[in-house]
Parts: sequence; structure tokens; C-alpha cells
Amino acid sequence: MRERRVGERRNISFPIRLQWKDENGNQMIEEGLTENVSPKGALIYLPRSLPQVGSTVNLTVTEKAEEVSVTAEVLRLERNAAHPLVALMLTKSVREWKDKVWDYAGKVISDQAPEEIDDW
Repeated sequence: MRERRVGERRNISFPIRLQWKDENGNQMIEEGLTENVSPKGALIYLPRSLPQVGSTVNLTVTEKAEEVSVTAEVLRLERNAAHPLVALMLTKSVREWKDKVWDYAGKVISDQAPEEIDDW
């Protein structure tokens, strides 16, 4: 199977809010967490409702006081009942995402102290 990822992934959990219209045109708003982020997308954990594949969503990262909002397309869903995930590809505000989310994620990860090795 061919790897379709465009860029590196950073495993980091940021709080997010996702907004979209369901198949009936109703406005949906869900809060969740990122599983990982890339320069042009994210994998998002949403505990309740999931948007449809191909739909357009508004993604807001609420990690810092200055929220970052972008538009994305739903690429795929993982409908695991215990941990449902949404894979998103950004369609607008990619530069803002890279500057305020991707680069910030790299800084947060690099600032973390490595775990101590526990000798049993």
C-alpha cells in the first residue's frame, strides 16, 4: 500500500472545536482533541458526532488565548466506538496553521523533558 501522507506528523493533543453542517443542513458543533498535526492537516478525536467524508468543516484550535481557525475537508473517518477519529486536510489558512499550530507543536514537543528511564 502506497503512503499518501504529505508531511511529517507531530503527536500532540490540542483542544479543538469542529463546526459543520450535517446531511440535513443542521449546524453541528463538537469539541475534541488532536491526535496529531501535520503542516497541512490533523487527525482529530471527536467523542460524539462525526462529519461525513468529503464535507467541509471549520476547525478551531483553542490551545492558546489566540484561537486559530481554518477550513478543512474530511478525508476519512475511523469509526472505532471507543475512539472515533476524523482525518482532515486544510483547504484555507494553511500558512496561519503552519505558523500558529504546526510550529507551536514543534516547540511544545522540543521543550518537553525526556521521560526518565525506570530501572525495575
